Amino acid sequence: MTAGFDISASALTAHRMRMDVISSNIANAETTRGSFVNGKFEPYKRKMVVMEPMQQSFSSMLASEMGDKGVARGVKVTKIQEDHTPSKLVYNPTHPDADGNGYVHMPNVDMAKEMVDMISAMRSYESNVTALNATKAMFVKALEIGRG
Repeated sequence: MTAGFDISASALTAHRMRMDVISSNIANAETTRGSFVNGKFEPYKRKMVVMEPMQQSFSSMLASEMGDKGVARGVKVTKIQEDHTPSKLVYNPTHPDADGNGYVHMPNVDMAKEMVDMISAMRSYESNVTALNATKAMFVKALEIGRG
């Protein structure tokens, strides 16, 4: 009976992590010294959250539907990976990180994409809060029926 709580809780955790990563991307949208590789600084690279269902195999799904209480349900964050799209070149010869031609390698963070991702993550989070509250309301109604 608590599967609804487990599913919503795992989704809330995953989408909170997604919002944290998006916030980090937005905060580092102008960071030209994100990491030090091979003796030189490289710009910050956009990060993305990868989520997967907690149960993958057919046998685990079948066991879950047959009432096995030991099967985890919901979603989990499997990794946070870097976006390997190339960095943006911006002409700014006065910047301390400009190359010999006056170009600066800027992070591959697109603010419009990040804002759309943030809205999507917020809506998903809100949807799971609504689902959690609906599950809680069903439990309360079931308890009221049992009392009456």
